[in-house]
Amino acid sequence: MGKERVEKILLFWFSNAIYDPIWNRRYIDHVEITVSETVGVEQRGGYYDGSGALRDMVPNHIFQLITLTAMEPPISFDADAVRDEQAKILRAIQPLTPEDVLNRSVRGQYGRGNVDSEVVSAYRGEPKVPPDSATETFVALKLLIDNWRWADVPFYIRTGKRLPKRVTEVMIRFRRAPFVLFRKTPVERLTPNELVIRIQPDEGISLKFGAKIPGPLVRLGAVKMNFAYTDYFGSTPSTGYERLLYDCMVGDATLFQRADMVDAAWTVVTPILDVWKALPPRNFPNYASGSWGPKEANDLLERDGRYWRNVES
Repeated sequence: MGKERVEKILLFWFSNAIYDPIWNRRYIDHVEITVSETVGVEQRGGYYDGSGALRDMVPNHIFQLITLTAMEPPISFDADAVRDEQAKILRAIQPLTPEDVLNRSVRGQYGRGNVDSEVVSAYRGEPKVPPDSATETFVALKLLIDNWRWADVPFYIRTGKRLPKRVTEVMIRFRRAPFVLFRKTPVERLTPNELVIRIQPDEGISLKFGAKIPGPLVRLGAVKMNFAYTDYFGSTPSTGYERLLYDCMVGDATLFQRADMVDAAWTVVTPILDVWKALPPRNFPNYASGSWGPKEANDLLERDGRYWRNVES
């Protein structure tokens, strides 16, 4: 939350009037949030094996990104005004039933593989990790927010270790335009617009849209318009902790979770943990290091006729 780009999600959404009319279920098809790491557990195996990816990343880091993306405009940028709106989103996330957990959650654990041209060991081969550990290092979820703005718009989230690229981003995919106009043209399908907010490592925003390919025929090509933060405002190295420590000293609680937010987040996460505890995984490790996680993560979206964004593009 201390990273500059995370806070800019608020300002981007609330300071640009062109997005307000389309920031809702009528125009947005779904939202994807990816938080991926190329590293394994390093020397933290003792801690991580008692935590896992779900506890470590979802109720804090990823849920904060969800709330900043989905929240209603606060009455001011005062800490409690912002957190009031974030808390409403967390309370509106639809809790998963045991059957939902089986259908809308995926867990994985990395095996041996190749990351950045280097052969790396499986999670169970890491220091201080039991050789039969059932701890997940990858999580993918399909979440729904039960409010007027976001009803029926799925929020797909994924996070994991030993993935092929280090990236944190929020991707909003819009609904396709009606195809009727293009029925008698060479255009076979329309590419949906995508708005991507990149948080790390290269902070910026990109927008994908369709444009006519020059020539006598009606043909469309996908175009990306990219904004890199460093090109306009320079680069200031920061880990994010500097900002959080400063806010502690001046008493600004905006970027910190309030107790009711923590309770609401764990209300969503706890049923998943309960089912996973009752049904230990039988196929770990189930994804190779250097891949984008287990096949079931792709199936999670493909069942809905969707797909994960290729974050390398």
